[in-house]
Amino acid sequence: MSTELAAALLRYTESQPGSSPYVTPVEGLFVLRSDLPRPPTFRSARPAICIVAQGAKWASFGGEQLAYGAGQALVVGVDTPSQGRVYEASPDKPCLVLILELDLAIVRAVAQAMPAPPAPAGDTSRGVFVANFDGPLADCALRAVRLLDTPGAVGVLYPMILREICYWLLEGPHGAQIARLASTESPSHGLLRAVDSLRLHFAEPMRVDALAEVAQLSPSAFHRQFKALTGLPPLQYQKQLRLLEARRLLLSQASSVQSAAFEVGYESASQFSREYTRMFGAPPRRDSEHAKAMREAA
Repeated sequence: MSTELAAALLRYTESQPGSSPYVTPVEGLFVLRSDLPRPPTFRSARPAICIVAQGAKWASFGGEQLAYGAGQALVVGVDTPSQGRVYEASPDKPCLVLILELDLAIVRAVAQAMPAPPAPAGDTSRGVFVANFDGPLADCALRAVRLLDTPGAVGVLYPMILREICYWLLEGPHGAQIARLASTESPSHGLLRAVDSLRLHFAEPMRVDALAEVAQLSPSAFHRQFKALTGLPPLQYQKQLRLLEARRLLLSQASSVQSAAFEVGYESASQFSREYTRMFGAPPRRDSEHAKAMREAA
């Protein structure tokens, strides 16, 4: 089925203007195409299913690197900074990836409608994992891509396809992990609320005790479970969110280094520059100038 999906994605990308990523007429559905291996990129991952139809990628969350290739998907159930790279691609056989944004409220509704939903996992394992995307799941992905040829059917049929995908995920070998992330009764629910709070207020000084209270955990348990879920301690999570947003400001809005640093919560421009260089491999000013030169050369 990955061969059929790859053929459908290849036809779609070759018929579209512009370049990857391709924003489709289906809200929350994107197509990525890479004709060559790419250097690592940094981003803030949102809940989504990233299905590889051809080629291969890896993604790193904290210190853990997850590789996934044709017929597999990276399932992201929690907002978290990440680093990723296409490492298998060529002009004759480009890497093709279908991304479906994952709404945990829909997962929850599907689980509630199931006669025997999976019990949420009781552990605090990572909110990101690699799963085989075959059988009914692959069929759903192919039907979603074929909908792109009939935009008038999207509003009626895509919500049903998305619910079907949620059903098969819950029925599959990772069903307990999916149920844990979606359930309001799971111990992870409070932790996810704390993650959302930190993500929304990353530029403000962080108070671990306040976040632990949101999660309804002791500060020590919060710190331990936060790292288990996202791959990062709370302070590193906040730092990476700040640096990712600062880089966006520098590269897309031509902000000065100092204004970008202060806007994301840094009080010291020199500390910001050191941490930016450590994360992205180049000082912020040089990184910004390189991006500007690339845009002008395009």
